[in-house]
Amino acid sequence: MLNFLHILSQHFIFILFFLLLVLSLLLQLWKRFRGADEKPPEGLGSSKEYNVDMIPKFIIANGNLVRVLIHTDVTKYLNFKAVDGSFVYNKGKICKVPANDVEALKSPLMGLFEKRRARKFFIYVQDYEENDPKSHEGLDLTKVTARKIISKYGLEDDTIDFIGHALALHQDDSYLDQPALDFVKRMKLYAESLARFQGGSPYIYPLYGLGELPQAFARLSAVYGGTYMLNKPECKVEFDADGKAIGVTSEGETAKCKKIVCDPSYLPDKVKKVGKVARAICIMSHPIPHTSDSHSVQLILPQKQLGRKSDMYLFCCSYSHNVAPKGKYIAFVSTEAETDKPEVELKPGVDLLGSVEEIFYETYDRYVPTNDSGVDHCFISTSYDATTHFETTVDDVIAMYSKITGKTLDLSVDLSAASATADE
Repeated sequence: MLNFLHILSQHFIFILFFLLLVLSLLLQLWKRFRGADEKPPEGLGSSKEYNVDMIPKFIIANGNLVRVLIHTDVTKYLNFKAVDGSFVYNKGKICKVPANDVEALKSPLMGLFEKRRARKFFIYVQDYEENDPKSHEGLDLTKVTARKIISKYGLEDDTIDFIGHALALHQDDSYLDQPALDFVKRMKLYAESLARFQGGSPYIYPLYGLGELPQAFARLSAVYGGTYMLNKPECKVEFDADGKAIGVTSEGETAKCKKIVCDPSYLPDKVKKVGKVARAICIMSHPIPHTSDSHSVQLILPQKQLGRKSDMYLFCCSYSHNVAPKGKYIAFVSTEAETDKPEVELKPGVDLLGSVEEIFYETYDRYVPTNDSGVDHCFISTSYDATTHFETTVDDVIAMYSKITGKTLDLSVDLSAASATADE
């Protein structure tokens, strides 16, 4: 990962804990995957017009990341654009996730009678309020499983697949045997996010890519007297005799602090491997086929549709979000790796992209912290997963905030500020 040393006062040091590597030039992408000697073809356009997120994720419009951005007032430095479409892979075809009643009636995802059953279920979810027992229909969702809730409405397996993975954004089917409250909350979040901009998806994405997020936080830090240092090489965390973090050393200089916040790569002896992500990065001159010529898209391939243990995700953005030259599209295919052959494993997703001008494959290990932050004062984030949305990452960030400060982050903010910075 890109070395990012961010100092806030004399008490905290943050080392690239929140965001991710962004290659702002096509030349950087080529150097990373093909070596310095090979140059990108001229037909791909100007190198400086590319902003390639190595860990691409959309932002759900009514989700916690938007609330965090508003809570910190960092939205004054950001501009967003709504994502055109949300799609799901079903029975060998790409189907749009319905964004309104008209689309729902025309959708091939369900037959006529199934749509009626699903409508009743959606009404239940929409009307459900955690603090209003009248909306619970006699069910305690902290005890009743998602499987039982769904079976009550008699929904078919393909419908369950679509709802659980494309709406509730679960990564596998384990949620079915867990309390239904989280499942219902996720569906409500999707519906609320879809309603925010009345577009084709519940997602937004920053103009010029995710690299704008750390830049915006760096600007905000400077406003409040913080100091940040970019691209510091070989950052080493220093500890005292009791094993407590006391600073970070780079290039012979040590920045003193009382707490360290970092990603797993900086403290490899305090984390353990829990998985691996496989990803394909593709450059194209067309949108993903069968997505209504959408310039920005999320497409989810549920695990059952592919005979896998976890979902596969397609992410596509383009010049409409100022991340590529006009007429160019950047697509990503990612999944939790189940083999050591990413090219073979990612093929079902890559085949859906149509013709690809250039493709790059990579894998990286996922880690979770094993240390006691109360003892060593090191707060380590979990690695980024294969999902193409920020919800799992933000949950980790909020949990870290509580550990660091001993407080619960209040995210009950007015979301109208997000509307002001989103270009529909």
